[in-house]
Amino acid sequence: MTARSIDAARLLWRIRTLGEIGRDSDGRLVRLAASDAEKLGRDQFVVWIEDAGLAVAVDRIGNIFGIWKPDGVADEAPLLLGSHIDTVIGAGIYDGCYGALSGLEAIETLKAEGLAPSRPIVVAAFTNEEGARYAPDMMGSLVYAGGLDVDAALATIGTDGTILGQELERIGYAGEHEPGFLRPHAYIELHIEQGPVLEREGIPVGAVEDLQGISWQRVTITGDANHAGTTPISMRRDAGHAAARVVIFLRERAKASNTPTVATVGCMRFEPDVINVIPSRATFTVDLRDPDEDRLREEETALTNFLEILSTEEQVGISVERLARFEPVKFDQGIVGLIEKAARDRGLACRRMTSGAGHDAQMIARIAPSAMIFVPSIGGISHNPREYTADEDLVAGANILLDVVRQLAKEGLPA
Repeated sequence: MTARSIDAARLLWRIRTLGEIGRDSDGRLVRLAASDAEKLGRDQFVVWIEDAGLAVAVDRIGNIFGIWKPDGVADEAPLLLGSHIDTVIGAGIYDGCYGALSGLEAIETLKAEGLAPSRPIVVAAFTNEEGARYAPDMMGSLVYAGGLDVDAALATIGTDGTILGQELERIGYAGEHEPGFLRPHAYIELHIEQGPVLEREGIPVGAVEDLQGISWQRVTITGDANHAGTTPISMRRDAGHAAARVVIFLRERAKASNTPTVATVGCMRFEPDVINVIPSRATFTVDLRDPDEDRLREEETALTNFLEILSTEEQVGISVERLARFEPVKFDQGIVGLIEKAARDRGLACRRMTSGAGHDAQMIARIAPSAMIFVPSIGGISHNPREYTADEDLVAGANILLDVVRQLAKEGLPA
């Protein structure tokens, strides 16, 4: 039996074909979870799974699985691969889709190679990874790993007022299997980096050893609306100014730190939102991330303390709502080592790295040894139509995935 490489032309064609499904009237790629556009993407992915001779299974949260269990293979815990195919609004064509399609490609290649795996191999496309329509993000994998009740998730109301469970039913992807019906032996996710490190350093492969913790909060500041021209600065309870102070505090604190901590205010809304009226209310989000749990807690505490001081100094009311909280994840060192070895064996440079973005792998890591492979993102751009990874890097990453899967399928996890 001769070890093969993946079918590069087939993989690249599928990436581009899927990338054209879900274009709106302005040409933007908008394939939000459980939407009509995502149904078309799901339908195409299922066709490719069936064409590969795999069994299709869908669970109640809408996660799709393509299962390869050759005759004679024992009912062992499967080796799970995958990512997602939903997108943000105005997306690129690689985020998530590359990993799901590469997982399918790896299985097809191993089938053609004549591999006799010691356990089933499964490719997954998880529901609502992006969280652009329903919160929280990474929902399908979170439910699958037991971190969120499936019925609570199905009752989630989207940004457009729809209910996730009803939408999955409508598009034909409300499956019968209970989430977690396949408990994986291990999970591997291939993904574009979505950051600038690999390109900047000229390295084609990243072995992801950990993933940042994420803290999302919504802050509401209340003051008094008043005339912008007649109210002296000293007499204002300006919610907008108080919000601006929070933004500056977060930015300056992160800049002054010698740690990887990052802080972002991504959404902000003023009321009454009139040019000549002092804002009576400011509502905004805070996104804090750090790969170290203790440091992440320190940043959360620092923000809490600052908001207490701010409330007194600005004479404003402040309330905080927790939106999401995920602890940092340490990936399986044995699988990370296999990724490094696979890169070396193919003559490719590789570096260990931290993922700054959240991924389905961080949820599956709760129930199975997991790791990720990164390939470069040109300019570090993602969630943007200009998202781009060179074909040679896409193929190289898929071959690394293939080699790691082959090793795990033969021998299992490293001791």
